[in-house]
Amino acid sequence: MTRPLHAIVAGVIVAASAVTPAAIPDPVRLDSGSVAGLTTAGGVRVFKGIPFAAPPIGPLRWKAPQPVNKWDDVRKADQFSSVCVQPSGGRARLNVSVDLPDSPKTSEDCLYLNVWTAAVSPSERRPVMVWIFGGAYTEGAGSSPHNDGEALARKGVVVVTFNYRLGPFGFFSHPELTQESGHNASGNYALMDAIATLRWVRTNIAAFGGDPRSVTIFGESAGSSMSAGLVGSPEARNLFQHAISESGAWMGLSMAPMRTRAAAEQPAAGRGGAAAPPLAALAELRARSTEEVTRTLRGAGMIVDGWIIPEDLSIAFAQGRQNGVDVLVGSNKDEGTFAGPTTAAQWIARVRGRWGDLADEYLKLYPAGSDAEAGASSQMAFRDEMAWHMRVYSELQTKRGKRAYWYFFTHEPPVAPGTRDLKATHTAEIPYVFNNLAPPRVFPDASSPALAVASPRDRAFAETISSYWVNFARKGDPNGSGLPAWPAFRDRGSRPMVLGDIKETPDPARLALYDALYAKQVATK
Repeated sequence: MTRPLHAIVAGVIVAASAVTPAAIPDPVRLDSGSVAGLTTAGGVRVFKGIPFAAPPIGPLRWKAPQPVNKWDDVRKADQFSSVCVQPSGGRARLNVSVDLPDSPKTSEDCLYLNVWTAAVSPSERRPVMVWIFGGAYTEGAGSSPHNDGEALARKGVVVVTFNYRLGPFGFFSHPELTQESGHNASGNYALMDAIATLRWVRTNIAAFGGDPRSVTIFGESAGSSMSAGLVGSPEARNLFQHAISESGAWMGLSMAPMRTRAAAEQPAAGRGGAAAPPLAALAELRARSTEEVTRTLRGAGMIVDGWIIPEDLSIAFAQGRQNGVDVLVGSNKDEGTFAGPTTAAQWIARVRGRWGDLADEYLKLYPAGSDAEAGASSQMAFRDEMAWHMRVYSELQTKRGKRAYWYFFTHEPPVAPGTRDLKATHTAEIPYVFNNLAPPRVFPDASSPALAVASPRDRAFAETISSYWVNFARKGDPNGSGLPAWPAFRDRGSRPMVLGDIKETPDPARLALYDALYAKQVATK
């Protein structure tokens, strides 16, 4: 059997040979039936489109995931399933989950997962990494090309990606749903899908050579927030041992109280502030077509539903009620460059409306002497607030008695000529985490979706970042042979690990301002 060889070049682990013939035999027996996968050119076994719950259609729309119907024949697992209902990017940009020529179709019947493994025997018990994609709770899929788990599997983990319900199908609350649930809760169906996936992993992953006692969840943006939400959820206790959040946590992408179920049950105001019509009866909503639900209803995102998320997680984490797992969390140097422009007047009004008597101090650090300066301040504030949130997460998990590793990603990916350079923007780390530089960018312009050709430096950097992530999944610590040392988070005075050649970190004075703003916000709850 050929094992991958590695060379250490400038402190970076670089794969010299990626061929690892796998021998997990077909069929693989699951609790619901047997599946047959395929083998990649690199020797990794892939199993696509495995159902982890019954189709959430008809009377199961807005229900917790129900058990899969078992099957007798060997099920082919060589094609991705349909992805959950979501919008196309249209002319403005590319939604890489649905807009590529080979993208799967969308459907409400979408609760499927995918497995990559290079194990040669079910007895190997390799660490498991379960990816939670991002996309503002409205788009994304486990089959998106940048989520491909082959390179991580070659590094010794079993990778699982999955679909979760999106938009009004995954995050819709209604008084009748609350009443029928048995938990006095509604909304957060997407988190229920994630928990159902983790329970599937606990039951079935050993058949793929994975260790159900060594599971790491990892996600970006909305998926990062869901990862943190699962750390805070009593319903997810003991389903995973480590958690990674890339650019987002329980407050979302900024400082904010979590939305309550009661607020989510109220119809959103229409454009111009006009009152929305009352919600229709649940039976009528379940009878609506997929297209009509998409057109007429909206999802609220992750909320305090009273069950999956029983309370605002800022309170739960501060009081040590979250799950005791090790975490690796961080954000990017240019998080805000994907956002639209703002004027000085808009920025000043926004700051004063949000921060009240601390607004003058805020505007000293994030000034708006001109529209250009306001735009730069807006982007800087977005990235600093995000970094602050990830530091808070690290601090509270450390106080919980667990290990935390905090990073600041500064590497600027190459871009194709003529493409807007967003630098180390939101999502920029994903290709390096997956060691997968070939697919379209996650945040593309419709006119130029591809990354520039990756240089040897970029490929070596991807080896480093993916190795950190795999090491953390293996032992709750990203450090390993040939990698620059990454110190664990200690306290509020800790600095993040810089991932990239640009040695820049958030200004402690700006983070201290957010501490003061947060203390004021908590005091008013």
